[in-house]
Amino acid sequence: MLRRLYDWVLHWASTPYGSWALFLLAFAESSFFPIPPDVLLIAMCVARPERSFRFALVCAAGSILGGCLGYLIGWQFMASVGNRIVEFYGLTGNVAYIERLYNTYDAWAVGIAGFTPIPYKVFTIAAGMFKINFTVFVLASMVSRSARFFLVGGLIYLFGPRIQRFIDRYFDLLAVTFTVLLVGSFILIKYLF
Repeated sequence: MLRRLYDWVLHWASTPYGSWALFLLAFAESSFFPIPPDVLLIAMCVARPERSFRFALVCAAGSILGGCLGYLIGWQFMASVGNRIVEFYGLTGNVAYIERLYNTYDAWAVGIAGFTPIPYKVFTIAAGMFKINFTVFVLASMVSRSARFFLVGGLIYLFGPRIQRFIDRYFDLLAVTFTVLLVGSFILIKYLF
């Protein structure tokens, strides 16, 4: 079933509605849909490399707006339902600890989830549930999601279709490596200066 869903997403790359499909897929994936928009973004960029940056912008905009929907879902619905579930299982103390961590590292949590293969939708909903600062949430989402999609679009623009296999095969590893290097650089700068 997942393979059929994956193939269905890919077929949109060859239609005149590809940009709309990319926007809607990125929007949906940021709040509830299981297939990441990278699949369609890569296919569209390979088909039309000269439009790679435009496709990356469409994907980033859809993802950021979808993240706002995920935040709204967490803020409106999950707080009341989530609290009852947590009380039922006797985990109230753990949630308070996770909430403190989330509120302390809000931009980092959203930023890392937005750039890496970690399911971004989980963090958008949690951000709303824990009521982190919405402006911080949006800014972290804008930076991380744009960086992710413009990196993919830029690589395809520069290297053409041959980079697709490399991205498909190593994207998760590349994203995690980049994030570790980024966080490590900030820690190094903090302790050196």
